[in-house]
Amino acid sequence: MRFAPGRLIVHRNVRRGRIGWARTGRVVSDDERGLLLYVARDSPVANEVTAAGLGLRAVPFAEWATSSYRLARGRWNGPALLKFLPVGEAHSVWWFSDAAGRFSHWYVNLEEPGVRWDDGDLAGVDMVDQDLDVVIRPDRTWEWKDEEEFAERLAFPADYWVADEAAVRAEGKRVIARAEAGEFPFDGTWCDFVPPPGWDVPGALPPGWDRPPAR
Repeated sequence: MRFAPGRLIVHRNVRRGRIGWARTGRVVSDDERGLLLYVARDSPVANEVTAAGLGLRAVPFAEWATSSYRLARGRWNGPALLKFLPVGEAHSVWWFSDAAGRFSHWYVNLEEPGVRWDDGDLAGVDMVDQDLDVVIRPDRTWEWKDEEEFAERLAFPADYWVADEAAVRAEGKRVIARAEAGEFPFDGTWCDFVPPPGWDVPGALPPGWDRPPAR
């Protein structure tokens, strides 16, 4: 299953069968290397929150695990970014830009390989975000991100969606080695990306965005 360039799809994070967040993005390319998405500033999104409206990072995980939830709609308030989902690999790579639209850094999101779905009018990719991440600067120096949150959640194996800490870290180290060597996609590819004219920002999440997870 491949998606046509320009198609609007939904990229979703799934936590134990629930949608953790959903983001709209347009397909830049989809080939044997993987899927490249563009998420524009102000794109419609949804995030899982507690009944009190608090996100996962705003409460201790022990409290989160026993809370009730709802999906709150909003807008992507970060800079425009690219997301590359390599075929069969347990991570994605995001290109972040600064306020002037210039490339600022790569962000390696450690996650289970995505599962695609296509309902005809709408398609998407569902994955399980494994929370630990790596920030890689243009000079290819790097640092782990969210290590404290990762450690906190691992202490609750009955409620956490990550079962193998060692596998997550090993994937991160493998991607770090690739980055340090300047290998694709850390070789300057897509660092100067500009979206085609006419790629408007949708006014709202498309119908079907909250369909049952594919994984």
